[in-house]
Amino acid sequence: MFPIHDDTNRLYGRPYVNYSLIAINAAVFAWEAISTGFFANEQATSEIFLKYGAIPQFVLMGDIQATLTSMFIHGGIAHIVGNMVFLYVFGDNVEDRFGHFRYLAMYLLWGAFATLVQSVYAVSTGGGDTPTIGASGAISGVLGAYLVMFPRARIYTVVIAFFITTIRIPAIAFIPFWFILQVLFSVIGESGGVAYLAHIGGFIAGVGSGYIWKRLVHKTMFSNQYVGGTRKERPRIRDSALSLEPEVIEGPDFFEIIAEIHGISDAADIDTYFEPDKRGLRIVVSGSRNYELFAKLPDSATNSTVEHIHYRNGIARIRLTK
Repeated sequence: MFPIHDDTNRLYGRPYVNYSLIAINAAVFAWEAISTGFFANEQATSEIFLKYGAIPQFVLMGDIQATLTSMFIHGGIAHIVGNMVFLYVFGDNVEDRFGHFRYLAMYLLWGAFATLVQSVYAVSTGGGDTPTIGASGAISGVLGAYLVMFPRARIYTVVIAFFITTIRIPAIAFIPFWFILQVLFSVIGESGGVAYLAHIGGFIAGVGSGYIWKRLVHKTMFSNQYVGGTRKERPRIRDSALSLEPEVIEGPDFFEIIAEIHGISDAADIDTYFEPDKRGLRIVVSGSRNYELFAKLPDSATNSTVEHIHYRNGIARIRLTK
């Protein structure tokens, strides 16, 4: 399976950092190819890998420089093409959510953590002298963060078996399947020169930081409404379409709220909070326009919980238990 693109639209402009990372990796690879006669000169290739790659025993001794430079060194055309395709498909939306500078910082941190995990494993198994290279550890972090932030996104994927076709696979299926493969290959020892522990470490770091950002940092920023370092009041909803009160439908054992919501890409941008004292559901929208809606529920709603949120074409359908 090979991803082509996803169906998640960006909200905040072009992903300049992601494009720059791809360009830097491509430029470094071109320099590698020229310096080594497209890797035909084994001595020149080895010198580059040893000088700029992350040698595990030195990483554990604090070699930060090599930890960073190793993220931009690749060992062949398939290596860099595979990494850059994944970075292109998934990185733009993660940058869109984090912001340019935070995304760059997180990308480097994910790569560093991935290298650290791989180094610990390599030293413990007698491979402390073998350099680790490639951007895949950092890109694994991108995949982890993407899974948390856009679980309902669909990935347009090329499938090559006895035939070639394209299908749309939900991110919540595509990315965990990829992760399971990394775990299986690491367990059975089918390395083939691939640092699977780096993939696993980067992915775990991406999931953790994505969850923290989504559940803590982003909500705090939204609730305080800091813009340019200055505290702002929460914007009032003036658009007539957004001023409509959500419709509440009561079923035998559920409530369903239908609300018109704009300025978001998918249901992951909608958070809900049941307020028992007010007998209602507060709907917090985090997109190009941050705002709140409040759905008043019948008096029979005493301890309702949200079962699922479905969003399509500007309409959110929120199902709650009674």
